[in-house]
Amino acid sequence: MSKGHILVVDDEEDLLELVAYNLRREGYEVDCVTTGETALRAARSKRVDLIILDLMLPGADGLEVCRALRSDPQTRDISIVMLTAKGDEADVVAGIELGADDYITKPFSPRVLLARIRAVLRRRSQSAPLDDSALIRIHELEIDPLRHEVKIENERLDLTITEFRVLSWLARHPGRVFTRQQIIDAVRGDDYPVTERSVDVQIVALRRKLDQCGDYIETIRGVGYRFKE
Repeated sequence: MSKGHILVVDDEEDLLELVAYNLRREGYEVDCVTTGETALRAARSKRVDLIILDLMLPGADGLEVCRALRSDPQTRDISIVMLTAKGDEADVVAGIELGADDYITKPFSPRVLLARIRAVLRRRSQSAPLDDSALIRIHELEIDPLRHEVKIENERLDLTITEFRVLSWLARHPGRVFTRQQIIDAVRGDDYPVTERSVDVQIVALRRKLDQCGDYIETIRGVGYRFKE
């Protein structure tokens, strides 16, 4: 029984063969295409669970394809894992902001690729409408939105409103990478002055106050932050 249908989009034939071989060996159904236009047609013509999408493609590039997928009701719920060469941080940030679920840098390990795919598909299958009032418990860390309290081993932490909002947002989406701008959009109010630089300041302060739990917040170099899955 197939674990899911994956569409691989890349213009390098050797890479397509490598990725397809490892995915099929793992039990996935795989289709491979070499252009963005073909990828969009394939995604719209059959059921696809996840797309591995190269950024550098002939014709429509990966960012254009991601934007088109997310703007189409027929394809907007398909998981997207982007491929990028090292150093293309601006493209990675743009891809995450356009709605990519994760990204992988080239060259990459097939084992890492498979692990990231499993994680993305698992998060998607377990996703449900979030209850903003629900208590969050992660090992010894407890976040209570109704009381606006954070405790570690029942000891209350003294957090600012901004720190509390940032922590709550990240903790509700474990494993997902957020750019600084996405964090700003998620936590600010109508008159809430937050800058990308201040997000870094909030994270530093949070890690210090969280002490041993500070390692739960991971820095994704050149992109942003995520709460450890």
